Amino acid sequence: MATIFFDLDGTLIDSIEGITRCVVHAFERLGEPVPGEHELRGWIGPPLRDSFAPKLGDPARVERAVEFYRERFETDGWREHAVYAGIGDTVAALAADGHRLAVVTAKNEPHARRIVEHLPFGGHFEDVIGATPCGRLSHKPELIGEALARLGLAADACWMIGDRHMDIHGARHHGMPSVGVLWGFGGEAELREAGATHLAESPAGLRALFATAAC
Repeated sequence: MATIFFDLDGTLIDSIEGITRCVVHAFERLGEPVPGEHELRGWIGPPLRDSFAPKLGDPARVERAVEFYRERFETDGWREHAVYAGIGDTVAALAADGHRLAVVTAKNEPHARRIVEHLPFGGHFEDVIGATPCGRLSHKPELIGEALARLGLAADACWMIGDRHMDIHGARHHGMPSVGVLWGFGGEAELREAGATHLAESPAGLRALFATAAC
């Protein structure tokens, strides 16, 4: 059996509402123009500092933006999401099949833990590995490395499942196979270009994939 790392935003939950509302809050608190709706979608996936830096430039203002974002996320944003249809059944089925499951996300770890703990299927995850508030750990290669160390695993015994190129690049950095999911925010072209080992069109396809993959 494999150990399977799941991304959170765009893979387990549709979090566009919570993330974009918190980004808008941060720009408003800073007195900066709010990006358009299409641009706001770009905040889903990358570390917060990577997204704010090109718009704000000054590192001190970037840190203020992150603080304002988390200010709203702490009270409201963490629960502003929807669970993707069928993903809970798939997670439960993979756990029943004997796979070890964990969440590996660029979201702030305390926030990610709170979200996962409130998911109806969250108890199937052995651990939640997320970004450190200070940003020391924030990119997928580092986060996957932390997950491997924390769980005492070799990369060739694990898979990464995610919806963005960052998830796939993180897996490739460690020589780990990956599954790009097509119900999130990245899209097929992005995931293919990143080098995903497999693509999944729906959560139901994940169980079938792991039933036949060499695990």
